[in-house]
Amino acid sequence: MIKLLTLALLAAIVSVSLGSTAFAGTASSTFTVTANVVKNCSINAANINFGSYDPVVANATTALNMPSTVTVACTKSTAATVVINAGSNFAGSGCAGLTTRAMSAGGGNFLCYDIYQPGAGNVSATTQVWGTAGAAIYNYTATSKAPVGLVDTGQIPPGQDVAALTYNDSVIATINF
Repeated sequence: MIKLLTLALLAAIVSVSLGSTAFAGTASSTFTVTANVVKNCSINAANINFGSYDPVVANATTALNMPSTVTVACTKSTAATVVINAGSNFAGSGCAGLTTRAMSAGGGNFLCYDIYQPGAGNVSATTQVWGTAGAAIYNYTATSKAPVGLVDTGQIPPGQDVAALTYNDSVIATINF
C-alpha cells in the first residue's frame, strides 16, 4: 500500500514538472475602456383631489388648497425644466384674470383653479403659478439619479358662484432636458 502511494505521488510530481512551461519574457498592452452616460429624465405627477369645495361657508373667503407631488428623476447633474400646461378646459371658461386653469362639469359649468410651484425648500406654497412660460417654468438640476418629489399646490380661489356638480380637468406635466 505504501509503495502504491509513493508511486502515485511520484507520478503526480513528474506530470506537473513536465506540464510547466518556462517563460522567457513578457509583453503588455494598454487599452481604453469608455462609456457614454446619457442624460435622461422621468416624470410622474400625482392626481390632485380637492375633495369638497363649499363656496357659501367654508370657502366663501378662504381658498381651498391641496398639496400634491410631481416626482422627477434625472441623470446626475442634468439641468431640466418642468412645465405644467393649462389643462383642457381653460379656453372659454371665464376664469381669465382669476386663474390660469379651469375644471369643467360640462354644460358651460366651470370651476377656476391653479397649480403652484414648490416654495423655497420644496414645500407647499401659493406664490408662483406653475405653467409653461417665463417665471411659471420650474428649473430643476439633479444632484443624483434618485427620484425627487416636487411639492405642488392646487388652489381653488374662494367664493366662486358655481353649481353643485363634479368638476374635473386633465393636465399634462412635462420635463424638458
